[in-house]
Amino acid sequence: MKQKIHTANELLAAINNPASRVLELQTSLLLPFSLTLPPGVHLRGVDQQKCVLSFNNGDGIGLTADNEIANLTVLAPHSHRAIFALSDRADLGTLKLKNLTVTGQIQILTRVGTKKAKLFADQIDVIACDARKYSEQPQKYGVNVYQGAFTVYNFNGDSESLIEATLTNISIGRKGAPVFGSGLYISGFGDTGGRVEVDQLTTGEVHATGMIPYGTADIITGGVFVVYGAHVKKAVHHGSVVTYGVNDMVLDAWGKVDHWIAEKPLLSYGPSGIGFVNFGVVENFEAQDKIETFGLGARGFNQYDGTIGKAKFASITTYGDGSIGMQVSKPVGSIEITGSVKTHGSVGATLVKGVIMNLPANAISVKPGGEIRELIVAGDVHTLGRDVTSLEIEGKILTLSVKKEILADHGVAIRVAKGCELPNPDRLTAKGAKGNIVKE
Repeated sequence: MKQKIHTANELLAAINNPASRVLELQTSLLLPFSLTLPPGVHLRGVDQQKCVLSFNNGDGIGLTADNEIANLTVLAPHSHRAIFALSDRADLGTLKLKNLTVTGQIQILTRVGTKKAKLFADQIDVIACDARKYSEQPQKYGVNVYQGAFTVYNFNGDSESLIEATLTNISIGRKGAPVFGSGLYISGFGDTGGRVEVDQLTTGEVHATGMIPYGTADIITGGVFVVYGAHVKKAVHHGSVVTYGVNDMVLDAWGKVDHWIAEKPLLSYGPSGIGFVNFGVVENFEAQDKIETFGLGARGFNQYDGTIGKAKFASITTYGDGSIGMQVSKPVGSIEITGSVKTHGSVGATLVKGVIMNLPANAISVKPGGEIRELIVAGDVHTLGRDVTSLEIEGKILTLSVKKEILADHGVAIRVAKGCELPNPDRLTAKGAKGNIVKE
């Protein structure tokens, strides 16, 4: 039965009426307390622009099972949840969110007792949110991760528990007005335990910052963060993903992503904010537009742990001291840069696995234990700062092609560590103020 809602009293009466299944708001309402939708109840607006549901004292709408919220603007205080899962049922059924403009957090977090949930979210715009206060946070690699403005989190240690999700057309924050915390955040319980499976993920623009004080080494955020226990089959970013502060990663993976495409620029303005960092397993990654970082110690691409099968970048440019262009610490497949890799900085502080240390802003660095099966750079590999190296090999590059030049304006062009090899040196053009090719 569909019931048209004109007043707050009508809404409360309908919520308590077992016969009411579809509640259709006809106008805007303000409630001084949270609202919980019983199982099977759908809440919709007759018109998204004129139907604004506001909560002035705390959280907004709690979901129990088989609920839908559609065609509404939902306003909650920025540090509270606008929409959240509130149930210990074994099966939450299907939760649907569609055509929503929101202030406050969307938090679909399941706990012990919940084994199954399906989530469909489409055309979601989280304008403003502060998600930093929640204590449920992933912990690994010496850091904790703040939740996001849109959070999908299986916080159940039971390995049989599963959230299945389809997340399309998700936009978060505004240019120059980011949400606080992570942006879009997807996490399972851990490397073992409850899981999240996402078949499709698409975003518009995402703007986020953790507002983390400089010098903090044990807290990070991500514009889009696929945390452990999460598997995304395909992710496509149709808009830019931008982070603004300390330790704010732009794209970060601790979990698994099969196909990951960024169609627009990936930008980081804060210290130790990496453009794309991977600790998990990414089969295919493509940044079709530039990666640029501007902060101190803000690397362009970092392969810390796990592996990546194939990665393609348009270009990588960093401006801060200690801001490495690309660093690889584990074996990976092929990496192709269709443009150039360029760094402007010198030596500076950067966050590495929960520890702040000084590093030179090398353009490409292959660390001990790192291996690149094939590295192709169509443009230049270029450093402009002092005491830096354009191509540093402390691991392995099996096949190397740099079609233009390897340039170091104030340092060494190519540095090869003892026991390591430089493939095809006769096919490379290297020019460094302190040496073209230096073998230790």
